[in-house]
Amino acid sequence: MTPQKVPLSSIAAAYLRVGATAFGGPVMIGQIKKAARKREWLTDKELSDGLSLVQLYPGPIGIDLVAYVGYKLRGVPGAIAACTFFVVPSFLLMLFLSWLYFEFGDISWVPTLFLGLEALVVGLLVQFTADLGKQNLRSLKQGAIAALSFAALLYRLNSVAIVLASLALGALFLRPPEGKEHGGGEVEPAGLKRWLGIAAVGTIVVAATVLCWLSGTVAGAMGLSFFKIGSVAFGNGSTILPLISVDVVETNKWLTPSQFADGIAMGQITPGPFLITAAFIGYKLAGVFGAALATFAIFSPSFVMTMAFTEVFAKVKHLEPVKGALLGVMASFVGLLALMVFQMG
Repeated sequence: MTPQKVPLSSIAAAYLRVGATAFGGPVMIGQIKKAARKREWLTDKELSDGLSLVQLYPGPIGIDLVAYVGYKLRGVPGAIAACTFFVVPSFLLMLFLSWLYFEFGDISWVPTLFLGLEALVVGLLVQFTADLGKQNLRSLKQGAIAALSFAALLYRLNSVAIVLASLALGALFLRPPEGKEHGGGEVEPAGLKRWLGIAAVGTIVVAATVLCWLSGTVAGAMGLSFFKIGSVAFGNGSTILPLISVDVVETNKWLTPSQFADGIAMGQITPGPFLITAAFIGYKLAGVFGAALATFAIFSPSFVMTMAFTEVFAKVKHLEPVKGALLGVMASFVGLLALMVFQMG
């Protein structure tokens, strides 16, 4: 079966299964790749290219890799099918857990259960921070960016500004040596039909963002916050959590620190993308609609970026400032995550 002939139903079924059974970042990435490899949809090189690609721009790596596979197979419809069915199992389970939590949280044994889960979450985040630091603090300059990010967020500077400043510092001071290339293969030019599809989905995301901005409601403010975070946050769920914490807990006080920790715990015990915690936050603010809006908002910006960057990867992969900017922003997230752990602990 050639990739061009892969039915959308097969793509949906494959990633429904992954979304319902895969836990944890590295394990989940492996399952995402295995689903395409064992069906001979994509080669190992194409999958490695995809994993390299999705680290070059904001958004959660796991779901962006799913979008990449779907897009390579069947264009925009393939990306939509793969991502939708990948997220559905964890979204439905999170809806149930959120209802249970907010409906029965005052029952005596429930707070005790979640107190134990909160302690587990703090321990996991300490481990995440240590692992992330080991991978991304390999020079004094990277350590300095992490420390500056920690201090800037501690003094309540805007989190998006911190991310953008880290991108700029990385591009200026952390460029890899000339000639050292990011892996990846050639990308065939996209046809007009594919670009129109990307533009259509991008227009929907922009329109939804504008509607959230104009709505003047708590749900709209929450949606706008998640669209913003989904547009600027690099890495995996653990690196994106600090930006969510700033908006949801500190700035808007939509959740208490304890509730946020419980939401993280639920994201850990559900399969699929870790950032399904967004649905928990959305449910608290606006029920099922809020959960759906939060989920769409956190994932959709990078979904569009994945399709567009898949088409231009051959051009951007050679740009040294792009790779330096990525090094800078990942160092920054070490500092941001460390502060979140400090505040939760």
